[in-house]
Amino acid sequence: GPHQGGKLRQGTACLSTSPGVSAGNGCGHTLLTPYSGTLSSKNYPGTYPNHTMCCWQLQAPPGTSLLLAFGDVDLEPSEHCAHSSLLLADPQTGTAYGPYCRNSIPSTPLLVTNSSTMTVLFNSTSHRSGRGLLMSYATSQHPGMGAASPGTQRHPRDVPDSPLTMCFSVYCPAGCKDIHGDIWGNPSQGYRDTSVLCKAAVHAGVIADELGGQVTLSREKGITLYESAFANGLRSKRGSLSEKRLVFHKGIFFPFPPKLRHDFSSCDDVLEVVTFNASSWWHEVDVLSQDRAWVAERAALSTTGHSWAAEPGAKAAWLELDLGTRRNVTGIITKGSSEEHDYYVTSYHVSSSRDGKNWRPYRGSSGQEDKVFEGNADSQGEVSNAFIPPIIARYIR
Repeated sequence: GPHQGGKLRQGTACLSTSPGVSAGNGCGHTLLTPYSGTLSSKNYPGTYPNHTMCCWQLQAPPGTSLLLAFGDVDLEPSEHCAHSSLLLADPQTGTAYGPYCRNSIPSTPLLVTNSSTMTVLFNSTSHRSGRGLLMSYATSQHPGMGAASPGTQRHPRDVPDSPLTMCFSVYCPAGCKDIHGDIWGNPSQGYRDTSVLCKAAVHAGVIADELGGQVTLSREKGITLYESAFANGLRSKRGSLSEKRLVFHKGIFFPFPPKLRHDFSSCDDVLEVVTFNASSWWHEVDVLSQDRAWVAERAALSTTGHSWAAEPGAKAAWLELDLGTRRNVTGIITKGSSEEHDYYVTSYHVSSSRDGKNWRPYRGSSGQEDKVFEGNADSQGEVSNAFIPPIIARYIR
């Protein structure tokens, strides 16, 4: 293959590490799932620490093979990479790839293996410089992953720009939300084309960070100003003019004829709420003895003036939305109230019901525990969060 290979050498096994986890004091941001993931050394992209190691055990489903993308490998050079190194080993066959460092880098950005397991070992001794490493992986079920590895995804302008290829599809691995790099713009405007592509996809709500997934997007004419927004746990930056911008398409599978693009439902329509209910509401009497009712009906985003607020001191307050009939709910937008008081909700859970009696907590794509959504940081701005997978219900709390 295009990568240096050999037999497994002594010291490359992670003896105490279970599949799908990492071990060691040199591990940075890591998210490993059976189908994709992202991993980095400690402090990346700052200088990695001295005398440290990290061992990652990657395990894909049986019958699939791993594709590994080298986003960035910047380890201080030494003879045979003896001081700082990255080594990959296939425990099933004993084949090793590397060691890699700055004077012996991977020959191609994508390593295609024939194995569903891989050990990734990072070691360092004393050194002066080096960002460390950033890698991602997917399985043979997602061959489009090469275009979206953390190290290459920040350059979508490399994609051909002829009219026939305005739309393209890439696979984003899990774990892109917390990698280093900036994004400019928001879901409605699109994103500056210098944004980290897969990080922008999480912000736009087209993939869940804990799962990753296939995204379809187009490169369109840039705009003069990109506005900042907080969405899906990420804040984008305000940015200036760019030649091109990235626009993500929801619910569209590639390839498809460009002329059919607008025939697909974008799932961005605002759903009508028939009735608002709440656990309680605040009956305020101000210093001038004037009444103000912070009732549930005032929770609609379009309401001017004060909003809904629970009774002061109320525990486990909730707001309930009756959509009138069972609907496909793909996300939520929240905003605080700046009328007289600086009120906003910083985090919340979501539950749904088909009959208004039996409630199911929303657990997102991980399915392990109730998801906590990041809410607002002030009373002025809007914050959006996507439901991936969507909620199918009549009632939302």
